[in-house]
Amino acid sequence: MKKKLSFWQQVALMFFIVSGGAYGLEALVGAVGATWSIILVIVLPLLWAVPVALMVAELSTALPEEGGYYVWVRRGLGKFWGFQEGWWTLCYSAVDMALYPVLFVTYLGFFFPNLGADNFHMELIRWGVCIVFISGALLLNLRGTQLVGMNALANLMLVSFPFVLLTVCAFFCGDWNLLKNALTGAQASHATPAAIATGLAVVLWNYCGWDNVSTYASEVENPQKNYPRALTVSLLIIIVSYLLPLLAGFKATTTPQDWSEGAGWPTIAEKLAGHWLGVMGGVAALLSAWALFNSQLLYISRLPTAMAKDGWLPRAIAKVSSSGSPVTALIIMSALAAVFSSLSLGKLMVVDILFYTLGLSLEFVALIALRKNEPQLVRPFRVPLEGFGLWIMSIVPLSLAVLVAVFSTMGEGGSFLQVGIVLLGIVAGVLIFKWRNNQLRSKPLLQPSS
Repeated sequence: MKKKLSFWQQVALMFFIVSGGAYGLEALVGAVGATWSIILVIVLPLLWAVPVALMVAELSTALPEEGGYYVWVRRGLGKFWGFQEGWWTLCYSAVDMALYPVLFVTYLGFFFPNLGADNFHMELIRWGVCIVFISGALLLNLRGTQLVGMNALANLMLVSFPFVLLTVCAFFCGDWNLLKNALTGAQASHATPAAIATGLAVVLWNYCGWDNVSTYASEVENPQKNYPRALTVSLLIIIVSYLLPLLAGFKATTTPQDWSEGAGWPTIAEKLAGHWLGVMGGVAALLSAWALFNSQLLYISRLPTAMAKDGWLPRAIAKVSSSGSPVTALIIMSALAAVFSSLSLGKLMVVDILFYTLGLSLEFVALIALRKNEPQLVRPFRVPLEGFGLWIMSIVPLSLAVLVAVFSTMGEGGSFLQVGIVLLGIVAGVLIFKWRNNQLRSKPLLQPSS
């Protein structure tokens, strides 16, 4: 019998599936300024992360099956919407996963500045580093879930340590007036609607992924007990891991050029306490990108496996090794990440959020549908809301994504491109379902679940 994930391994995996530390928040400060960054990091978890975590806690403990949210939606809303849930998740994940090897190369530029050179030769070298990075993660995931969990737990400590040092050093270094201005509103930004869309997308992206921790529920020790506990602990760790480094960093600089992907935490740490802390921050950034990609690869590979077992994807994708790893799915998702890592992601973070929210909306509807259609279903954890209250809890986080979509098309820098990509993905999902459903009716490869 294969070993299952312990409580603290589960907490560590949740941390890296959802967060991985404050890396990536730099673009938030560059978009909306110091004051609004603090406000958004504190307020948005209540409107976005908490409702999602509550929904995940109820459904993952009631239906702790491989495939997670895909299983919930299929059971609550039927096979059509179950397929759309899986398809939309695959769409945003294919792009989202490529972010981490790109971030790895970006932070590697702190140690090797020539990596940032804008020429074809360096582009090939950067892509080559991404390929090596992805290949290493693939080999680790092929060894099994527990090894990935142990790796995440070790990296949680290593990644957190430089931020702890940054916070401690902030008491003795830096400019208290800069922090005071950030807290009192003097650093508020007059951001354009497009910049606000970017800022919202950055925060939502840094707090999204709670439903993704459900896809490996059958591989967790005592999921009915450990899921709610791990969700609570990991959410508190993530909020603190964002807020304290921001406050410490504002004592060093509030200049938008420093709060960017090109500079970021290693540069901020160096300005606050010296080169030694910049080096530690850079190393931790590399470890964070590594652990994030491993955790993402673990959860997303379980989704096409579950869909293949239902007949919506080719039978070969359902193949699982002796260690329990979905071999074919891992290879496919790694290959997609390798392809997209050759590109600049930029505003595709907005696309991530929009695709993610489409799937999230189906999960909330499935929560309500299962409450109505299967009241007898055993729910070890139950969201303490009924009827209208449950609808309000579901609508609030989804409204934030609507704001991102609207703001991303407004003002200078706005564009309909992101929304257009999402609409194209929606249409493709409907067409693929109809095509595959007709094939299954005429000559089913696998018998779909009801």
